[in-house]
Amino acid sequence: MKLYPLTVSDFQDMFPTNEACYQYLAALRWPDGFRCHHCGHHDAWKLKHGVIYRCRGCLRDVTLTAGTIFHRTRTPLRLWFQAVWYIVNQKQGVSALGLQRILGLKNYETVWTWLHKLRSAMVRPGRERLAGLVEVDETLVGGYAPGKPGRSHGGKVLVLVGVEDRGKKGFGRVRLKVIADASGPTLRRAVEEMVEPGSTVRTDGWSGYNGVEDWGFHHVTVGRTEDEPGKDPTPLVHRIASLLKRWLMGTHHGRVEPTHLAYYLDEFTFRFNRRKSKSRGHLFYRLMEQSLMVPPMPLKQLRKA
Repeated sequence: MKLYPLTVSDFQDMFPTNEACYQYLAALRWPDGFRCHHCGHHDAWKLKHGVIYRCRGCLRDVTLTAGTIFHRTRTPLRLWFQAVWYIVNQKQGVSALGLQRILGLKNYETVWTWLHKLRSAMVRPGRERLAGLVEVDETLVGGYAPGKPGRSHGGKVLVLVGVEDRGKKGFGRVRLKVIADASGPTLRRAVEEMVEPGSTVRTDGWSGYNGVEDWGFHHVTVGRTEDEPGKDPTPLVHRIASLLKRWLMGTHHGRVEPTHLAYYLDEFTFRFNRRKSKSRGHLFYRLMEQSLMVPPMPLKQLRKA
């Protein structure tokens, strides 16, 4: 079976019906053939257009989309596939309103929910942490809001940015995470989640990073000096932060709720880390593959986020 489409014509040929979409999902979820998650048996009967399988071992029914972001969807799967194809082919991202117009759906909330579900799938479970020389710093995301000097965020959202420094090769991978504050314990938890132990972490002179070497990393501190008062101690992070804010303003017109910002950070990370990908079809394949790895995300859960 072909792994992914290369062009829109390929996409139309590969997924002309819902049945073809279910067959593709089955091949992604069970690359070595069906496997019952109840008993581990490898043989089953197909029921209901390939959506439900009945295990020959324990005679229990196994739904192909159960436990994925497609769990209990009432929309034809072919429409989901069209949404994913459109999303990965828009280099600067897509808004819910834009996707609604393209798909011709009447309910805006449905499309908004789909996008957040797919954004959650853009983070691969168990993904590798940043390694090598990693620059780390915080940035504030949000509209104008007066605040106190220093690390106080004055109502904005504080985001920790980590980026691999590849020297002359430029940026490596990035990681973005919403944090509550810039205290030492909070920064430690976030950095340990982002960066592989033993890597070198480069920061500015903020006291919250004083214990980096005790966290299991090598530490390089770059501060402002009297000779060069305008020197930026963390230039890579600030360039990523600038790109992020420009993307949020350009694609989403800055209308991102703070409670849902983490989903948009996941999308930005997915797109940035795959910016050099030559095939949009390969991005489609990766996003579909990861959509089967993340748990269901009901609308109620998204509203409470």
